Amino acid sequence: MSLRQYEYALAVAQEGSVTAAAELLRVAQPSVSQQIRGLERELGVQLFARTPTGLVPTVVGRAFLREAEVAVNAARRARATARAGADELVGELVVAAQMGFGTRQLPGALGVLRRRFPRLEVSVFEEPSSAELERLCRRGVLDLALMAACERSPADAHHLGDEEFVVVLGAGHRQLAADRVELRELQGEPWVRFDRDSALDGVLLNVLRDNDLAPATVARVSQTATAVRWAAHGLGVTLVPASAVPHGYEHLVRPVSPAVSQPVIAVVRQAPGPAETALLELLRQETWSESAFFSPAS
Repeated sequence: MSLRQYEYALAVAQEGSVTAAAELLRVAQPSVSQQIRGLERELGVQLFARTPTGLVPTVVGRAFLREAEVAVNAARRARATARAGADELVGELVVAAQMGFGTRQLPGALGVLRRRFPRLEVSVFEEPSSAELERLCRRGVLDLALMAACERSPADAHHLGDEEFVVVLGAGHRQLAADRVELRELQGEPWVRFDRDSALDGVLLNVLRDNDLAPATVARVSQTATAVRWAAHGLGVTLVPASAVPHGYEHLVRPVSPAVSQPVIAVVRQAPGPAETALLELLRQETWSESAFFSPAS
């Protein structure tokens, strides 16, 4: 078995056909077919099944592809580490952020990283589910994950700061007159909430319960920016990390009492390379004091 065969199998699984995989890899279609057949012969199993919608991994194929993905990512990181010089860093960096956390800090750190190492390829995605983010970390797919601390946080996680949660109110809401909103004053308010498996909805639900507030739900959304905009238009109130508030809505934001915050951590893969180390240090230098992001008087 070779790393090329792993890459070809992953491409077929991603694209659902040999033809599309060949286009993605920029190789001839017969080459992909030959490599997949050779891999299946060597393993003695069928990795893909042909369906009306295309090629899909078999049960054993899915198990194989999980390990192949780890191997391919490890090889890419090894190449990047070997090629990294004092003034040059190349390769691919895969970063995931738990939705709503580090919304302003992560882009700033990544911007500096890209300017410093223009040949470094960075892939970033946002994940609403903390359970899925932890699963991806365990699989070794991620180089760095940015998330809220929880009971299952690894012991070697790096604490970056704390995300303060703020309430977003509609224009003209009576509580805008206060510098800090007492949560009990929101009794009876409709809430714009997040998807049920979202970590942000878990925070909101705990806050409502801890303050004896009935979770009257007017809407559920998938993105923090959507929640802020809908609350700003008077659909209901919402609770989001302060750094997730889009520019232009700061005047509708208030901190709450009792204060709500969560520690933010960075989880870096084992034996991190120079790219992960550089990004971690840049994240440490970012401002994590949420009071710097908005002012009730603005």
